[in-house]
Amino acid sequence: MKKISILFLLLFVSTTFAQQKTFTNPILPSGADPYSTYYKGYYYYTNTLQNRLVLWKTKDLSDLKNAESKVIWQAPKGTDYSADIWAPEFHIINGKWYCYFAADNGDNNTHRMYVLENKSSEPFRGSFEFKGKIAAKTDKWAIDGNIFEHKKQLYMIWAGWEGDTNGQQNIYIAKMKNPLEIEGDRVMISAPTNDWETHGALHDDINPAQVNVNEGPQFLSRNGKVFIVFSASGCWTDFYALGLLTFNGDDNLLDASAWKKAPEPIFKQSDKNKVYAPGHNSFFKSPDGKEDWILYHANSNPGEGCGNKRSPRMQKINWDANGFPVLGEPVNEETRLALPSKKRIEKRKERIENRE
Repeated sequence: MKKISILFLLLFVSTTFAQQKTFTNPILPSGADPYSTYYKGYYYYTNTLQNRLVLWKTKDLSDLKNAESKVIWQAPKGTDYSADIWAPEFHIINGKWYCYFAADNGDNNTHRMYVLENKSSEPFRGSFEFKGKIAAKTDKWAIDGNIFEHKKQLYMIWAGWEGDTNGQQNIYIAKMKNPLEIEGDRVMISAPTNDWETHGALHDDINPAQVNVNEGPQFLSRNGKVFIVFSASGCWTDFYALGLLTFNGDDNLLDASAWKKAPEPIFKQSDKNKVYAPGHNSFFKSPDGKEDWILYHANSNPGEGCGNKRSPRMQKINWDANGFPVLGEPVNEETRLALPSKKRIEKRKERIENRE
């Protein structure tokens, strides 16, 4: 009897320990446009909440439900940036924190990009000060800004309209003078032209009958290769998917002719795994820096559209022999995934804590 009890206890401890090393998607019940920044041992996570900016702090992105969180900024009423706050991103640049987000005055036609600055190196300390609109010389409709540095030059990529009316969203790029200002004008590097990018029929009295979409661009690089992963087709359709742009030029990222689009999506819905409209992603490294992971939102059922049923999910990505990202297929909600790999010192600390 005693041996059976000990065996049961060992089995329980072993199962509990194994569960701590794995997770399942989604990582929150709701949260569109997920983004995270890894800094000094912590992931700083955020997603779209429409009227405010909230930041989560955690060592384990899969355990966001238990993470510390803080309201960073509440949208003031009666301004050009009071409503429809979409796709926030928090970045640490030269020791300061910046938050970039899209917002409007309640009318989608007025959507523009805005930025906050916090001079503290710890985003939960200090305060985020509203610094205003951030726009190219051609100040047009803009959402989904992503900031990155390439060869000591800051860039911004985003989704925008060519003119002043809805109907098509393109991907644009521009250099930045500093984290608060764009230098010069924008350059279009992608437009929705393939069949898989043009699922965008709408059936309402507000919008056009059809909107073709490229949006949510995200910078990705490895071993000297430069990519932009973007979302294509309307998020209101199950065909929302991820496309890939590859830079084939020298140093000028503003050379539109140097960007080549993959002919097919690299990440799309899976009926088999019951994952629909996967998109608006970001990327992050494992704590030990050895693994690349994708963070994205998706629906669990067909026809759920762009509402609050979109939930954040994450999974490891791979690379092929030619150095291109392989995102694979979005995993189902029953699949247990290993946590991102940690540094040895962190693993050793875990083992000591488990012994105690």
